[in-house]
Amino acid sequence: MNVQLGSAVAESQSSIRNACDPAEWAARVELAAAYRLCAIMGWSDMISTHISVRVPGRTDQFLINPYGLMFEEVTASSLLKIDVEGNKLSDSPYNSNRAGFVIHSAVHMGREDAHCVMHLHTTFGTAVSIQKQGLRPISQQALTALGLVRYHDYEGVAFDLGERKRLLSHLGDGGIMILRNHGTLTVGTTVAEAFHRMHRLERACKLQILAEAAGAEINELSDEVIQHGIEQGKQIYSAGGQSAGGRLVWEALVRKLQRDNPGYDQ
Repeated sequence: MNVQLGSAVAESQSSIRNACDPAEWAARVELAAAYRLCAIMGWSDMISTHISVRVPGRTDQFLINPYGLMFEEVTASSLLKIDVEGNKLSDSPYNSNRAGFVIHSAVHMGREDAHCVMHLHTTFGTAVSIQKQGLRPISQQALTALGLVRYHDYEGVAFDLGERKRLLSHLGDGGIMILRNHGTLTVGTTVAEAFHRMHRLERACKLQILAEAAGAEINELSDEVIQHGIEQGKQIYSAGGQSAGGRLVWEALVRKLQRDNPGYDQ
């Protein structure tokens, strides 16, 4: 980053922090943490892909990464605030990514529970998105995610506003979506829930790809066991379940981030 741009970024970030109410600032800090954690886990794709959070108290505005920053560079004050029409509402030398706007605005507009939306091009998630069968019920991780999984066929880079209606229709009431030949998406009532769903999905996809690549015969599960695993997943990962909707693992991850990668909350 050149000196002039760096100065402009620092000035705009300071202005944003001073202008934010406490609820928005807290949302910015939590979203920035999600970006940093994605970078640590190797889930980023250069400056592409996105995580967004609805601005507290608003249904028509959300926070998203500026197009030009790596995930590891994102801070609370550098996040963009945009509306569902794509207008930039915060001062920044960066703009939002068109495809990110189309995908994320569709979900935020169409799902009341969509506080956080994650869309990634992870290695194993994208590999499974290329496979015709999609996510297979061959691991515990897959079984406990499958009740939430939906699919959306590839239509090209998501520049067309018309795709929003189709994407939302295919997502339905699901919390996880495999974008065929493209990547993955999760929705959560909290950042913790969306992040935990993405972690579970990526683990399931990685195990599937590695098991298939090994060449040994897959131990297929019975329909009865598959259905039982799906029902268990609904119980364990619900808001009142054992995982507390992802809150417990999220709090542990944030503690790790504060130790190993501070500065995201600036």
